Amino acid sequence: MSAARVYAGGWVRVLLGLSLAVPMLAGCGFHLEGDHPLPPSLAVVRIDAVDTQSDFYFALRRALMAAGTRIDGNGQDKSVPVIHVLDDATRNTILSVSTLNIPTEYELIYRVRFSVDAMGRALIDPEERTLVRDYSYSESQQLAKDREQRILGAALAQELAGVVMRRLSSL
Repeated sequence: MSAARVYAGGWVRVLLGLSLAVPMLAGCGFHLEGDHPLPPSLAVVRIDAVDTQSDFYFALRRALMAAGTRIDGNGQDKSVPVIHVLDDATRNTILSVSTLNIPTEYELIYRVRFSVDAMGRALIDPEERTLVRDYSYSESQQLAKDREQRILGAALAQELAGVVMRRLSSL
């Protein structure tokens, strides 16, 4: 057998395998991460949040726009569904300390409470979601660890926005 024929046969097997795998993935309900098709009733929404500068607010806004939803910023249209961000907070808790009583490990907690209503009718009653991550701390690397905390907070906000989007897609 020539090398070209063996090489071509390998590609045929790969293509055959992919052609069988794709329908099986589609049949099991698999969706790409970040793909949250929203119902047509949420084509235009308004976000009502106390803190419009938080990581969660920006992550939720980006996720809604990526799903094709238009954000109503002026709030004039009363028929537009409203996503109420009732609470959006982070908190650090010390998990462990060194023998010198210096913190060596923290727990970062990101908590969000939200609800959704449309024309005075509750679509989603107030729900709370919390995510927690641990991270180590070193006083000699304070700037790097502060940056790590900010990055972890933004990542948790992104994950929580994904949780809210999955909840919205279930409406």
